[in-house]
Amino acid sequence: MAYVVTDNCIRCKYMDCVEVCPVDCFYEGENMLVINPNECIDCGVCEPECPAEAIVPDTEPGLEKWVELNAKYSAEWPNITVKGDSPADADEWKGKPNKLDSEFSENPGSGN
Repeated sequence: MAYVVTDNCIRCKYMDCVEVCPVDCFYEGENMLVINPNECIDCGVCEPECPAEAIVPDTEPGLEKWVELNAKYSAEWPNITVKGDSPADADEWKGKPNKLDSEFSENPGSGN
C-alpha cells in the first residue's frame, strides 16, 4: 500500500506534506504534487498535513487513475523535499471538484 495525491491538490499545491515525508517521495508538477508509489513507505504522516485533503491511501475504491497518474508523473517530474510557496489563489481552488480534466498541467514544477 502507498498514498496517492488526488484531484484536490490541483491548483492548490499547499506543500505542507513535503517536509514531513521521511523518504522524500513527493514530486512537483506545475500545479500539483504527486507521490512515487514505489518510494512511499505507507507511514501516513503526509495525509493529515494536507489542508486540501488531497492525500489518501491507494486502497480506497476508485483510485486506479490516481495511482497511475502518481506513478507516471513521479517518474517525470522533479523531486521536492522543501515546502515552497503555494499559489496565491490556492484557497479559491480548495474543494472544487473535477479539476483533472480542466485544470491539470502535465508540465513539471521547479523541484528543489
